[in-house]
Amino acid sequence: MKPTIFNHWSVTTLTAALLTVSVAAADEWPNWRGPNHDGISKETAWNPAAVNARKVAWEAQVGAGYSAVAVSKGKVYTSGNFNKVTDGVSCLDAASGKLLWRHEYPEPLAPKYYSGGCSATPTIHDGKVYFASKSGKVFCLNAETGKVIWNKEFGCKVPTWGFASSAFIRGKAAIFNAGKSGVAYDKDSGAVLWSSADDACGYATPVPFEYKGKPALALFTKDSLAAVASDDGKVLWSYPWQTQHDVNAADPVISGSQAFISSGYGRGCALIDFSAAEPQKIWENKNMRSHMSGPVLIAGYLYGFDDNRLTCLDWKTGEQKWDEKSPAKGALMAAGNKLIVLGETGRLAIAEATPSAYKEIAAAQVLDGRCWTRPILVGGRIHARNSDGHLVCLDVRK
Repeated sequence: MKPTIFNHWSVTTLTAALLTVSVAAADEWPNWRGPNHDGISKETAWNPAAVNARKVAWEAQVGAGYSAVAVSKGKVYTSGNFNKVTDGVSCLDAASGKLLWRHEYPEPLAPKYYSGGCSATPTIHDGKVYFASKSGKVFCLNAETGKVIWNKEFGCKVPTWGFASSAFIRGKAAIFNAGKSGVAYDKDSGAVLWSSADDACGYATPVPFEYKGKPALALFTKDSLAAVASDDGKVLWSYPWQTQHDVNAADPVISGSQAFISSGYGRGCALIDFSAAEPQKIWENKNMRSHMSGPVLIAGYLYGFDDNRLTCLDWKTGEQKWDEKSPAKGALMAAGNKLIVLGETGRLAIAEATPSAYKEIAAAQVLDGRCWTRPILVGGRIHARNSDGHLVCLDVRK
């Protein structure tokens, strides 16, 4: 900033401007698991105890399914199935919940031992919305209007419960977990940049990390953890991880040169070191069997779901520090050192992220029905939904 311009700014004006920038940054959760792709928010302008009051800012019907919300520039984006035959990507006003637009397209509900509906969460980037349906329809939409910019189809084998990957944006690429080890589209034109063999995929979203000083992605495939070069899709290494029904759904957690993976159906979890030429197992046990929602890593401890119980594990050893049965098969995120946990029956709880014990701060029954979707805190509001598409926004601002 030039000094002559600065001189026209008062200290009060500059402070207000900086606060505005800070608030704007806090109001962004533009993709699955947030800006840092770790399920942890840096937001501080919220009151955990306010959950007790269950102050509803707004409610909306967004269609059946399990899509979480993405929030960007004052708008909330999510997806759901309507009337069992049509999916819709919805854009709502973040303050009021008013529907601004909805892009609909033919897609069956496709229940299969569960109620069906959308699985993936929209990704917002540079004024565009990226989304893939369960059957493999891929869309890039205008974030302001919902108009289709481009659409494609994965054209590869559909996994048993349909595609669930959200888009990961890196450089000019929109990358999805589809095929044997991913597919990348030009984010502006939809042209295929790279793809992998025609095979069923896992249900997790690509997780960014650095490998030997270069950007890479961790893909939980149907039968392995694979490290993929994001620029050309080359598989850099893989670690076998076979699960019953090929359900590897919880996103891997990366810290330094180590990766944590966890799967349900009794499979368990493991910590993998990938600093050597071939990845090596550090430990493996059944202390965390994450069927769907992946854990968060805070100060050396993992907090996540062991099937139908919330649990805490020591990252280094895999030792279980505590477990709590009340959420059942739920989902969680974190904000600082607080866990935000949505239980399967719709009970929302705030707890301390501490390995000493499960320490609940506040809780309220916010929904009924089945709740498997990760709750999202952004802009002092917690967004939670059930499988029927009932989305509730709670005001927990300070």
